[in-house]
Amino acid sequence: MILEETTYPLDSEKTYFSMDYLTLEDENGSKTLRLGAWLNEDPVRIHKMIIREKILQVDEIEVLNPLLSKLRRADPDYFKRFMGLSLVIDYPGFGTGIVARIPYENDPVGFYKWWRKGKHEDKVHLSLGWQIKLFQKVNQMDSRMLLKKDLELLK
Repeated sequence: MILEETTYPLDSEKTYFSMDYLTLEDENGSKTLRLGAWLNEDPVRIHKMIIREKILQVDEIEVLNPLLSKLRRADPDYFKRFMGLSLVIDYPGFGTGIVARIPYENDPVGFYKWWRKGKHEDKVHLSLGWQIKLFQKVNQMDSRMLLKKDLELLK
């Protein structure tokens, strides 16, 4: 007699906690782990299921907060793309980290100098839309500041 492994299919109506079991498919077939273990095993996949696909509901304090910490270490590029202007950065004139959105909105020319001319593009990911908005603001305030490639993008 063959014993079947207990599976815990995704229930999109349920709010999951770290000790709840979840069965997911991977390249080797089905795999069942506690959600807390999935955070270590495949944090990007779990994050996409929560944020992008909205098929996995989790407790924010017990699951989502630790997940963001794990994402930062597991895939820094994915983390920066996801966080965008919500990322905390070291920006000149501030003693401690500041959310990138603050200088982006309050000092567009200074942010542009720091981000583009200061070669900090790897520190904050700006989608094409956010880049265009920044370039438009800088162009209105000090058009001589923009690099040629950024002016071309606005045309």
